[in-house]
Amino acid sequence: MSERKLELEGLTFAVITVSDRSSRGEREDLSGPELKALIEKLGGQVVKTSVVPDEKERIKRKLMELCDGQGAPEIILTTGGTGLSPRDVTPEATKEIIEKEVPGLAEAMRAESLKKTPMAMLSRAVCGIRSKTLIINLPGSVRGALENFQVVVPALPHAIEILRQKISDCQQILPHQQPDKA
Repeated sequence: MSERKLELEGLTFAVITVSDRSSRGEREDLSGPELKALIEKLGGQVVKTSVVPDEKERIKRKLMELCDGQGAPEIILTTGGTGLSPRDVTPEATKEIIEKEVPGLAEAMRAESLKKTPMAMLSRAVCGIRSKTLIINLPGSVRGALENFQVVVPALPHAIEILRQKISDCQQILPHQQPDKA
């Protein structure tokens, strides 16, 4: 991993672990704390962490509570529930509460993961916006969650600037495209 010390400075996050066993206390949540540590290492602030079972209504309720409440985080990361098992319903819950989908983030995560494992094709992760909060579904494994999150990190500050309405034109001017100042 390249060092991106303050790439997420000023951004607020919530991390939701979706796991039946972790929600019942039968298994330690490893992905949530690892994501929190990485966010903080990169300068972001985690304002809320929680663990919910693989139940669509509970996931939806938690996402809406975080997005619609006072002090809503700018980014919510979910970890878990993106696979093919009958209990994996995080993408469905996310789709039901978002107002806009942001498919490029999920596509980028799958494309990069595919370089490491053909199983990346099985990810059903969804990313989207509710109100002014960006929601990103990540895999449940520590390695998968961290690797996929790192793929989207470079785009997050720009995305949040747009949601904050500080940027209205998404055209990025590259250094070689700067107008001559003669």
